[in-house]
Amino acid sequence: MPASTPLRVTSGHIQLLRALFAAIAALMITFSPDHSSEVGLAVFGGFGIATGLVFAVAAWLVAPAGQRGSAILLAAIHLAAGMAASAVVLRSDTLFFVVVIAWALLAGLTELLAAILQRARLDRSAARDGIAVGGLTMLLGVALLFVSPSYELHYFIEEAGREFTLTGTTIAVGLLGGYAAIAAVFLGIAGLSPQPAAATETDAAVTAQEDRP
Repeated sequence: MPASTPLRVTSGHIQLLRALFAAIAALMITFSPDHSSEVGLAVFGGFGIATGLVFAVAAWLVAPAGQRGSAILLAAIHLAAGMAASAVVLRSDTLFFVVVIAWALLAGLTELLAAILQRARLDRSAARDGIAVGGLTMLLGVALLFVSPSYELHYFIEEAGREFTLTGTTIAVGLLGGYAAIAAVFLGIAGLSPQPAAATETDAAVTAQEDRP
């Protein structure tokens, strides 16, 4: 019987894993009646740590030798942000804004620059995805810079018979949920799209080298 082909992790698998964790974060925020900083940090903490581990897997199993720096850096940024958000005793509105804005700007810029370098190496498909997600992540960070944590808007809904308060934190957590939903859709489509022939040939060459005695 012919030897079975070993399962190889590809960039498509990495994108699907990222899409899965982004979708979970989006659903948790969307269906939570509480959009406080505590909930936002709890969701973001899990998202950041899980995505950081995905980037670590990408650096180990997917990125070619000599091109692992961006994946390692992205893993470190996501893990650091996720662990900071998971510090329960420090959770506050200020921590939410500081952690998420810093993460969005650093991670977005890193992914954007890495994608531009990929495009220079003619890896246009992966570059297109990285530019889009990196730009979207940076856009989240810039948008949050214009949201004031101290903002409050009190309004009354007659049908509910009570007064509600819209805060800057509620808006910020909502923006994070919207970002996660858009990123999940985009990464899911990218992960399910057929890989370019060049990427397939590269994977086959790497597999052949690993199988050599």
